[in-house]
Amino acid sequence: MPKVQVNDIEMAYSVTGGGHPLVLISGVGYGGWFWHKVVPALSQHFQVLTFDNRGAGETDKPPGPYTTAMMAADTAGLLDALGIRQACVLGHSLGGFIAQELALARPDLVERLILASTTYGGPNVIPITPEALEVLTKREGDPVELARRGIQIACAPGFAERHPEVVQELIQYRLTNPVPLAQYQAQVVAGATHNAEARIGQIQCPVLVLFGEHDRVVPPGNADLLARRLPYARVKILPGVGHIFPIEDPAATVEAILDFLTDGK
Repeated sequence: MPKVQVNDIEMAYSVTGGGHPLVLISGVGYGGWFWHKVVPALSQHFQVLTFDNRGAGETDKPPGPYTTAMMAADTAGLLDALGIRQACVLGHSLGGFIAQELALARPDLVERLILASTTYGGPNVIPITPEALEVLTKREGDPVELARRGIQIACAPGFAERHPEVVQELIQYRLTNPVPLAQYQAQVVAGATHNAEARIGQIQCPVLVLFGEHDRVVPPGNADLLARRLPYARVKILPGVGHIFPIEDPAATVEAILDFLTDGK
C-alpha cells in the first residue's frame, strides 16, 4: 500500500476505481481490508479510498491515547494530501465516530455521510452488549480463540456455522495483521470516550444510518436515536446480518450504499 505523511504518522491507503470519491473508515482493530468484499462493486461507481487508521495495519502505531477527533484529523489530512476536496464518507463502528468528528470539524470535506453500526456516544445511548464488551476488553489468551469469540459476537447468530470459510478468512486476517495490544486498547478507549450527542445536530449533510438487524455489538435501537438528532437522516436496517454486515452480506451492503448515494437512480 502507498503511504503519505499525515500529522505525526505515515498513513497507508488504497485508491480503487474512478469517479466521485467515496471514503470508507474502519472500526476497532481493522485496516482498510475490512472493506475488501464491497470495494470491487463500489469502485465501479466511485473512486473508493480505504486506509488503515493509526494503530492498525500498515499505518504507524504511535502510543496512545487516541481520540476520535485525532483520528478524524488523520482522515482529513489524508484527504487533503490526496487532493480530495469533497467526498461521500462511510464510517463503521469506531469509524462512525471518526466520520462524525470529520463532518463536524471539516464539513467542507463531507458531501454525504453514512454512519454504520455506530452511535453518537455518551451515556444516553443503548450500550454495547456485555458479551461484546467482554470480547473487546479481555484480550488475553490464544489469538485464534480470541478471533473466534469476536467473530461469533460480530456476526449474526448462526453465520459462523453457515460460513466457515468466512470465519477462516477473518481469523487469517487477524493472525497476519495483528494490532499491538496497547494500540488496540487506545482505539477502544477512543471509541468509549467519544461523545458527540450535543454536537451531532450540527451535521447538515444528508446522512444514512445503516445497521444490521442482529447487531450484538451496537444494538440497532441506536439507529433511531442517532437519526432523531440529525436534521437530514434516514435509517436502513439490513435484515439477517450483524455488526460486520459488509463482510456478512456484501451485496446488500453495496445496494444500500448505492441507493443512498445515488438517490435510487
